[in-house]
Amino acid sequence: MNKYTTSRPRALLLTLLATALLAACGKGQDLPQGAAPATDPNLVVINAEMARNFQVAPLALQTLDTQRDVPGRIEANEQLVTRIGASVTGRVTEVFAEVGARVQAGQVLARVTSPELTNAQLAYLRAHSATAQAERAVERARLLIQADVIGSAELQRREAELSIARAELRAAADQLQLLGVPQAQLERLREKGQLSSFAGIIATRSGVVVERKISQGQVAQPGDPLFTVADLSKVWVVGALPEQDAASVKLGQQVEISVPALGQRRFSGKVVFVSDTIAPDTRSLTVRTQVDNTDRALKPQMLATLRIIGQARQQLAVPEAAVVRDNDRDHVFVQAGAGQFRLTPVELGAASRGLRPLLKGPAAGTPVVVDGAFHLNNERKRAELE
Repeated sequence: MNKYTTSRPRALLLTLLATALLAACGKGQDLPQGAAPATDPNLVVINAEMARNFQVAPLALQTLDTQRDVPGRIEANEQLVTRIGASVTGRVTEVFAEVGARVQAGQVLARVTSPELTNAQLAYLRAHSATAQAERAVERARLLIQADVIGSAELQRREAELSIARAELRAAADQLQLLGVPQAQLERLREKGQLSSFAGIIATRSGVVVERKISQGQVAQPGDPLFTVADLSKVWVVGALPEQDAASVKLGQQVEISVPALGQRRFSGKVVFVSDTIAPDTRSLTVRTQVDNTDRALKPQMLATLRIIGQARQQLAVPEAAVVRDNDRDHVFVQAGAGQFRLTPVELGAASRGLRPLLKGPAAGTPVVVDGAFHLNNERKRAELE
């Protein structure tokens, strides 16, 4: 076999390869103008009939409220919380109120027996008797001075003694009131001389008993917080705001409050307190609002979310329905041509009344799919798999 015989099959093979390449180029000319190349998975090409299912609108300025969600919890209003203790040193004999009980101002929560109370009542009786005796002495002195039996100096001395006796009586009465003796019992003591060895622990505020630190038989000391009573008609909602957002919250801003335990129910209030210090362990700022709770639906320590609403401003924004989450990033579909849509990454802010502010992405006027983006993304994934 000579060299010419060997080269003829090679020439035939080259001719067949060239024909195949030309045929492939000819097929490429049949692709529609602007169609996506096989290497671009972010471009979706759909027919005109399917395109009618998607709504496209140009990016435009929207009026947005600055909203920020802050985790929080329900707390009792500390201005409406009273800690109640015994007014005398004594042993607890009876307890009438339990945690969760609703009490009224003036209601007896417990009783203690105290020798201190007995001594104070005896001192009051002695002061009352001395005052009555001094009053009679002044009356006799006035009669005697009219009869020219004594001089005016004696009358002045007895009047001074009466003033001292009355002052001691008032001091003894004040002491009994400080020890928790009501006015009715004080009058009975003055009129009948009837002593009582019991002192009541009295509720000074109407509300709910939220804490009890007293048991029958224990010795109570003045100043010991035995009961805590809270008026829950107004409660605080306390949130923890990250320190980097500290400058964005001001007193008086509107707040919408949601409580997971109460379902779809919403509460409204205003920011009444912004802390001047940062919590070192959480690096957060305390924000507080006050909410009416007349039906007692809000319970202390319930979890809540505070949505703090700032001033309205104009900003580019897209509807939440236009946003596609892919590979842990937000995207929108930008119309690249007739029936052609490109998946484009964007940076968006927190949602505000169904809109997401556009922080970084396409310019104003860019046509974007605002309805049907989810289904368009499914079409993109299907085409990518095929």
